[in-house]
Amino acid sequence: MQESTLLNLGPISWLLLALLIAAASLVWRLLLGRPAKDIVFASVRALLQLAIVALLISQLSGHLLWSLAFVLLMFVTAVWTAGRRIAATGRWWLASLPIAAGVLPVTLLMFASGVLPFNSLAVIAVIGQQIGGAMSTTTVAGRRIEAELQLRSGEVEAAVALGFTWSQARRLIAKPVSGEAVLPSIDQARTAGTVTLPGAFVGLILGGASPIAAGQVQLLVLISLLLVNSLAAWMCLLLAETSGWRNQPRP
Repeated sequence: MQESTLLNLGPISWLLLALLIAAASLVWRLLLGRPAKDIVFASVRALLQLAIVALLISQLSGHLLWSLAFVLLMFVTAVWTAGRRIAATGRWWLASLPIAAGVLPVTLLMFASGVLPFNSLAVIAVIGQQIGGAMSTTTVAGRRIEAELQLRSGEVEAAVALGFTWSQARRLIAKPVSGEAVLPSIDQARTAGTVTLPGAFVGLILGGASPIAAGQVQLLVLISLLLVNSLAAWMCLLLAETSGWRNQPRP
């Protein structure tokens, strides 16, 4: 029986995959001046992790506690990934705050409303997307804000000299750029169905769901990510105001 997939899978797909990795590595190295190993390592890691996760998820159906443990692993991995991008030598673990600030309220709201059932696969799928969105937003917002504060440190000091507190001075510089990390989510929501057809939407239709039901599910996911990512960006702003990422916060 042929599997219901969008792409034709087989030996040629693996050859194409290798070609795509090689091409991406060359562009990353030759045109952008970054180490090619970044692309290779990320690709191989994705392959191994997806293989392991696929096996795990197939065994987690009906085991809610194990599913929640898997979600916790997702969260820890997201904190490590985002935190090390922002503050490799600082308080990288503080990435847990923006990720949690984005995911927890939305998840609790979805559980409380009954929209998100206590179903193993649903929990992994929905909360996993929210953690992934919060991780990306935290990485981009954290790095963007820290870079802006470093670049315009003189303006921060000037504002302090004029009577602003350090937190107020940092906020003047950081707030205008803090929301930029949420723009991709906004654009994705704005262009859903016109520029892109999200994977969950297509997958549900392939699985037999009605187009209306599939669209409603995808809409809930997209809109929930807007709140998740906005809250994560806001928490990154608060951390920047207090210089929380650094080992020795300034007064």
